Amino acid sequence: MGLNVSNRQIAKELNISEKTAQSMTDKLRTQVTENSPDVRLSGEVELDEVYVVAGHKGHPETLKKRAVVVVGED
Repeated sequence: MGLNVSNRQIAKELNISEKTAQSMTDKLRTQVTENSPDVRLSGEVELDEVYVVAGHKGHPETLKKRAVVVVGED
């Protein structure tokens, strides 16, 4: 079984319900996340594109049209 397999496919291959497959994959993902070591980067790190507001790449005028809302000021 590969890494990119849906819960439906897992259920089919293991002959279990989709609900059971979902429960199993949720537990597996939780354990992997909780038991993964902290990643510490050092030295020079290269990042590719970063989207501050998803969906507006190449359309900065869209952001200018949006109203600015300040939270927490009277």
